[in-house]
Amino acid sequence: MSRRSDRLSEDDRVLWNLVARTAKPLKGKIAVDIAAGARPPPSQSVQAAASPAGAAKPKTQHVSHALDEPTLDKLSKGRLPIEGRVDLHGLTQDEAYSLLFSFLHRAHAGGIRYVLVITGKGSSSGGDGVLRRAVPAWLSTPAFRPLVSSHDHAARNHGGSGALYVRLRRVR
Repeated sequence: MSRRSDRLSEDDRVLWNLVARTAKPLKGKIAVDIAAGARPPPSQSVQAAASPAGAAKPKTQHVSHALDEPTLDKLSKGRLPIEGRVDLHGLTQDEAYSLLFSFLHRAHAGGIRYVLVITGKGSSSGGDGVLRRAVPAWLSTPAFRPLVSSHDHAARNHGGSGALYVRLRRVR
């Protein structure tokens, strides 16, 4: 008989925190505060995305490279397979960050190379969506750097400006 390990992996912990934060306590019960886990809070990276264009960026922040034109062309025409996709519609920033991080971590571990991240285009009132602005900034942060090689806006048939192609780094 094998012993079950009572420890959660980092992916399981992120997923559990995502689910636990959305759960409502039963009537008459007190809500338990859930620890955020070992990931950086998304508010730090969102500030970088929301900063004005003329503002100076810190030297430690590295921006991922955009996909090269031949690869972008192959992805948009379907000649290069998109092996995974994640839809972040309707999620809060914390939920989206946790889901995106765990999804990319599992995809990278599985040897997947190209994925589609659907952020949505934002509100219909003319403003940019929060996730549409924040996700590219998240992908350029140190937490995602070991996973993400590059990213770019998707072709119109894959969601256009409301989606991103993400190339994951090769597993070493």
